[in-house]
Amino acid sequence: MNTNLRSTNWFFHSIVRLFKCSNVRHSAALLPIVYCLLSTFSCEAQGDVLKYAHQIVDTLASPSMHGRGYVLKGDSIAADYIKKEFEKIELKPVGKEFYQKFGIAVNTFPNKVEINVDGKKLEGGKDFVVYSSPIAVGKYSVLIADEALVLQKKKYKKFFSQIFDNKILIIDDTGKTTHELQYFPLKNKPKAVIRLRDKLQWSLATNVPDYPFIEVLRTSLSNPNTIEFSIENKFFNDYQSQNVLGFIKGSQYPDSFIVFSAHYDHLGMMGKDVYFPGANDNASGCAMLLALAKYYAKQALPLEGGGGGGLKYSIAFMAFGGEEAGLLGSKYYVENPLFPLKKIKFLVNMDIMGTGDEGIKVVNATEHKKEFNELVKINDEKKLLPNIQPRGKAANSDHYFFEEAGVKTFFIYTLGGIKAYHDIYDRAETLPLTKFEEAFKLLTAFTDYLQK
Repeated sequence: MNTNLRSTNWFFHSIVRLFKCSNVRHSAALLPIVYCLLSTFSCEAQGDVLKYAHQIVDTLASPSMHGRGYVLKGDSIAADYIKKEFEKIELKPVGKEFYQKFGIAVNTFPNKVEINVDGKKLEGGKDFVVYSSPIAVGKYSVLIADEALVLQKKKYKKFFSQIFDNKILIIDDTGKTTHELQYFPLKNKPKAVIRLRDKLQWSLATNVPDYPFIEVLRTSLSNPNTIEFSIENKFFNDYQSQNVLGFIKGSQYPDSFIVFSAHYDHLGMMGKDVYFPGANDNASGCAMLLALAKYYAKQALPLEGGGGGGLKYSIAFMAFGGEEAGLLGSKYYVENPLFPLKKIKFLVNMDIMGTGDEGIKVVNATEHKKEFNELVKINDEKKLLPNIQPRGKAANSDHYFFEEAGVKTFFIYTLGGIKAYHDIYDRAETLPLTKFEEAFKLLTAFTDYLQK
């Protein structure tokens, strides 16, 4: 047994023995002592939550995880780490093992990714990101569609009728336009398409385009004459990823589940030197998942001489892979559940849990008003978070396919604080975990409500 769990078990057994050794008349006198002991233990346990969360975030966002993507098997390294934490906490596997394997299609960039503008080398992640690309090498002149042209739909469409052979097409689009590049089919393929941006955000691609799609920071590209690039991709049609699934058995309704979920994967690497740490997205959600697992493993410990612990319903902890590639891990689970979906009492998905200065947002609050009102009530009574904002349905994280399958779900994410997202600046050392403990207390109190 894990040392911490053993000491915790001893603590509760000692209290039980204390009452057993006292007669009923004298037991009441012991209540203040027991209350103080429990309060002290609870405070220490709560204090450990933030320390443990920092440990998880620091590890998952470290260079050794390679951005938890599909270069150097970063996602598998992260999955193995979470599996080992599940084992330390002494969760039981959902199914025969902790892993549920599935395949995804993904385009990766494990080797050379270089761009030079008029002989000056741009820095990957800071100056540019390659959204998707085949193997592409060459040096070409540029053709620019500036913002004034982009905003005029008819002229912009006419612009696309010209010949683009041996040219790199640059689109200066600040997001004010409502039409998109794909609305205007090119008569012939450019050597690459570059879009200028004020802030870079990378995403994974699940296919290989005919030519490179690149985003460049607007301040890094000023009236270029020629651009040279060298990009090497590696496409996987069936990359093997995995979900990591564990649970704690309830004492009264072991076949019914409350579920906590978070995705552990992130964007990975772009070339050999650039990695995306993903501290907030979503090492923070994994930290909350594991902190809750650790907490409820202690709650469920059997009493001395047998008998169930404090959980009526089983609690499952699901760490999903493939979220950044299109919610693929959670989609696979919903299509291949390891216990009936109708047995899920409620699912809480946690993604981006690292701030909270402005509170939290709750997706599906409008769908499940009773549960949302309870969440707000708990927060008001305990004075935990500054704000709880409701939101409707959204297909923006791993709750989505469960909700579509009829499972009651919330997706909770924190608001305010740092703005790093899908970039190289989402690092552990700058993630404050401002309201992590308060969010933890809110979730445990909400779970107590669900357990009733």
